[in-house]
Amino acid sequence: MTAPPETCPVCRAPAPQPFMDVGPQHYLMCAHCDARFLDPAQLPPPQVERAHYLTHENDPADPRYRNFLSKLATPLLARLAPTSSGLDYGCGPGPALAAMLREAGHETALYDPFFHADESALARSYDFIACTETAEHFHRPVDEFDRLDALLRPGGWLGVMTAFRPEDDAFATWHYRKDPTHVVFYNEKTLRTVAHAHNWTCEFPAPDVALMRKAL
Repeated sequence: MTAPPETCPVCRAPAPQPFMDVGPQHYLMCAHCDARFLDPAQLPPPQVERAHYLTHENDPADPRYRNFLSKLATPLLARLAPTSSGLDYGCGPGPALAAMLREAGHETALYDPFFHADESALARSYDFIACTETAEHFHRPVDEFDRLDALLRPGGWLGVMTAFRPEDDAFATWHYRKDPTHVVFYNEKTLRTVAHAHNWTCEFPAPDVALMRKAL
């Protein structure tokens, strides 16, 4: 294993420590935010990421997929003013969530570094940002959350959906860890720490879902 990074990639706390080796993969942990993450030296290259994402079957018309996304969409929509403006950040090749939000009357832009790399979407500000099954792919979550904060208008909502990690003794066999593009793993403490660093409120309206609100 290479030397641990000097700071946590989720919260910038100093001195993350070794956590667990699972086969060739080395994981680290942060005592401050409780994140677990892959050794940065082992992060997958972009071409590997993109090829793996193309194996996902995320059809915007699939009712089962829509039902899955409704865990975030339903509580987020309940908090939005009519005709809000938002961003589906990390929307992937089949932006089903954006379709659901548009159907509810909200203008929703798309951004994904592999499939919708429209930089103009990052030059605007938004009433809400949805980030579903995306945060676990962030190589530098701390920088991504800083970017999302800059894109949110005062009072804006950030919705994050990602599988919250299990207890440590179940981590090695956890199905979510086995995806080669999943490189950082959160729980409620992790996301509360992220929220606190940005002066956001934070609530958990459904399993694996966090809604954070930027201060007015």
